Amino acid sequence: MAHGKDQQAYLKLRRHLDRQAVGFPSSRSGAEIRILKHIFTPLEAEVATSLSFRFEPLEAIFSRAQGKVADFDELARMLDGVMKKGGIEARTIGDTRHYCLAPLVVGMYEFQLDRLTPEFVHDFSEYTSNLNFGLEFLGTSLPQMRTIPVSRSLKGKSHVSPYDEACALVNDSRGPFVIMRCICREKASMQGNPCQVTGREETCLAMAGSAESILLSGKGREIDREETLAILRENEREGLVFQPSNTAKAEFICSCCGCCCGMLSIHKHLPRPLDFWAANYHASVNLEACNGCGTCGDRCQVDAVQLAGKPARAEVNRARCIGCGLCVTTCPREAIELCENSVRVDPPKTREELYDIIFRQRKGPLGKLRLVGKLLKDAVSSRDFRLVGIQKRHPQNGRPD
Repeated sequence: MAHGKDQQAYLKLRRHLDRQAVGFPSSRSGAEIRILKHIFTPLEAEVATSLSFRFEPLEAIFSRAQGKVADFDELARMLDGVMKKGGIEARTIGDTRHYCLAPLVVGMYEFQLDRLTPEFVHDFSEYTSNLNFGLEFLGTSLPQMRTIPVSRSLKGKSHVSPYDEACALVNDSRGPFVIMRCICREKASMQGNPCQVTGREETCLAMAGSAESILLSGKGREIDREETLAILRENEREGLVFQPSNTAKAEFICSCCGCCCGMLSIHKHLPRPLDFWAANYHASVNLEACNGCGTCGDRCQVDAVQLAGKPARAEVNRARCIGCGLCVTTCPREAIELCENSVRVDPPKTREELYDIIFRQRKGPLGKLRLVGKLLKDAVSSRDFRLVGIQKRHPQNGRPD
């Protein structure tokens, strides 16, 4: 009976998470329950159902958790313990510690630094490759992340918005600043696929509220503004894509590679990925200046550039180009430039605004059915069937074929 009660605690938490801004749908394999068991004890799972995706003080949470914990102090100790395991987030607002649920991505998964096991990696790969998760992840009205150009690719651009420039995001932040190891590279390395772009581990940056949460959990180390900017410059030099939170006041800037990053991996398997991405630029090639050397294709992390024609010249697939600017900075003929997209996407100001929008505009069953139809139609029209690869995993390493 006890075992059945424990299982019910995880099922209840799974349903509760699925009602938040970013859902947590069920799967046939039950991998999502095993993920929760990796992070929460049964009692912690019960108590976590008293939290929401919005930050709240202990007093508000305790009013819903009564009967599950003995007193206020026990609740505080339990929530702090779950936070350090990456199950929830915490930050100090005013003089009071507040807590909220973390989505699986971006959230619980990224907080599993120092807690990755082969079993968790297998379960995570299995869960995130299932159709229900994919529809939930792609079905949000706004993505949780966006792509901004690397700084050197914006040279000569006079009207760049501050939220489209990494250094401006850092300089505009009140701090603190935290550097973390990249969870995606650690996962890929565990699976026998070390990163092909960089050998550095600490590349992911957090700022302001997210940095405070990470410092409380002990998952990263604090750095100053100058070191933050220096790391961004090195990330750019090595060819990493800047993906900050989809907010004007950025809380993190991930620096991503096409071989390890889960976000970019999904992008590469979609027939029309820009329909699900937030980016304000695209690359454009001057065919007269291009000599077909192929450097841009080697630099691109999302397979958006290829050589075509006779003589061969670089060709940009506008349905795939995320406007990161990496091809611009390494073209030996300076034949590529970034151009603004015809429709500018202005991000919400804060994380709270972003998640409120996502929560209000979540797709229901009919919306997800339409999404399936769109994906199938796009695959047929583009003759790009790599989407099947999201659900077809290599039996030895768990990565998409």
